[in-house]
Formats: sequence, C-alpha cells, structure tokens
Amino acid sequence: EVQLQASGGGLVQAGGSLRLSCAASGFTLDDYAIGWFRQAPEKEREEVSSISTSDGMTFHAASAKGRFTIYSDNAKNTVYLQMASLKPEDTAVYYCAATPYFRMGYTLTPGYKYNYWGQGTLVTVSS
Repeated sequence: EVQLQASGGGLVQAGGSLRLSCAASGFTLDDYAIGWFRQAPEKEREEVSSISTSDGMTFHAASAKGRFTIYSDNAKNTVYLQMASLKPEDTAVYYCAATPYFRMGYTLTPGYKYNYWGQGTLVTVSS
C-alpha cells in the first residue's frame, strides 16, 4: 500500500527556514515522481516543487525558485523540501504526493494529477 507521511511544518518568522519531509512507504522512490503542493485558505492548491529521483529531474514553481530545494534520500525513502527566505505568503498546508513515473512518460510533468497523497503539514510564516 502506497503511503506518504508529511512532516516538518511549524511556525517560523519571515526570512526563516524550514525543512519538510515526505516519508514514503509501499513503493520505491526511483519508480515514482514526488510532488510538494500547498494550499492556503481560500486559494487553490498549488504545485510548489517536484522531483523524479530516477533521473534527477526537478521542478520548482516561480514562487519557489531560488528559495526552495527539493531532494531525496533514497536510502530513507524520503523526499525533502528545504524552504528558505520564507515569506508570509508561503503560509499554507503543504502536502506531498506521488505518482508512478511511467505514467508521466518518464518526463517530470508540472500540473500532473498525482495519484497518491499524504496528509498535510501546516507551515505558518509570521511577518
């Protein structure tokens, strides 16, 4: 059974950093694309970053470029989202999601409808 466990959220001041973790079980990271998404109150869900560990491809939304880094520790079957220079507008519930990479045609595809979702972790950035 595919399971994803997101953690690492919390309260941080603007300009600070947080690292989110997405612990995966029931599948091997190499076979899947992993995405981080966020949803702020009264806003649509936004894809923030994604990664395919088999070929090292990554994607970052314009809002995340230069501030967020996505990487994996395949030995731990975990994907991380390192967030720096956080802004109040980064406040949201962050979710990780997974989908078999072959379904993307082995090309990381922003906007793809991921198949499996973890529970969210709340990130609050105070001004």
